[in-house]
Amino acid sequence: MRLGVLDVGSNTAHLLVVDAHRGARPLPAHSYKEELRLAELLDEGGAVAPAGIDRLVGTVRQAMQTAEDKGCEDVIAFATSAVREASNADHVLARVREETGADLKVLSGEDEARLTFLAARRWFGWSAGKLLLLDIGGGSLEIAYGIDEDPDAAVSLPLGAGRLTAAHLPGDPPDAQDVRALRRQVRAEIARTVGEFARFGPPDHVVATSKTFRQLARIGGAARSAEGLYIQRELSRSSLEEWVPKLAAMTVEQRSHLPGVSADRAPQLLAGALVAEGAMDLFEVPVLEICPWALREGVILRRLDHLPSS
Repeated sequence: MRLGVLDVGSNTAHLLVVDAHRGARPLPAHSYKEELRLAELLDEGGAVAPAGIDRLVGTVRQAMQTAEDKGCEDVIAFATSAVREASNADHVLARVREETGADLKVLSGEDEARLTFLAARRWFGWSAGKLLLLDIGGGSLEIAYGIDEDPDAAVSLPLGAGRLTAAHLPGDPPDAQDVRALRRQVRAEIARTVGEFARFGPPDHVVATSKTFRQLARIGGAARSAEGLYIQRELSRSSLEEWVPKLAAMTVEQRSHLPGVSADRAPQLLAGALVAEGAMDLFEVPVLEICPWALREGVILRRLDHLPSS
């Protein structure tokens, strides 16, 4: 079947069209993506501003038309932290439903972590043993751990790269005191969760998903995305420790010229690096491996698992 998955995140709305059936690897057929930056379009009361709602409605409408044009039999549409935490979330969802026909399902942070973990488990297989998963989005950090397809522990923390940049790093380049304060806040938030995972013992394999981790690995010397999915890409803590002060001293324009860093993600790369470094340090991870599959693939795999056997 041809299936569409529409992911409305804090940074972007991304429609992934795949050809898939139960027991097979989903094959990407088309991708449509638009920048939303909903986390930056919240008013003082935490509501998505009218301009943000209009942008979201227009983007979802185009995504649904694209899915129809590409022959999708079904579209799974979901939203994550930006919509989930908006004070006017019900109004936003109603507008989208009324004007586009898309019924956005709001995933909880734990659901995000569990579905992303499923994708990583399927990618690396059972031989990877106990997996620790890290995922940095625009609005939140997801952490999950386990040996099966459903993790033993899964949490979501309000440490997304876009959210932290907008709230704590206004300067360009940012003020050193702001960077230091954010570093303390990030580490304190992560440290509260370490004990929940430590009781399960050390992981056999640590993996990370998301564009933030991919970009950090790339500037640390990992292979380009153009070289394919199946090349192993790693990120070391020592590389992050070297790059964080460099990123803190750079302007957004300078960061945008780093290998693999897009202009739209350059502003939030420092905040993402602080979260990644803090997580790797507090969980005592010297090196992690980048996983090509993430939340969207987890949603697809879960949907395929519930298809009847042919």
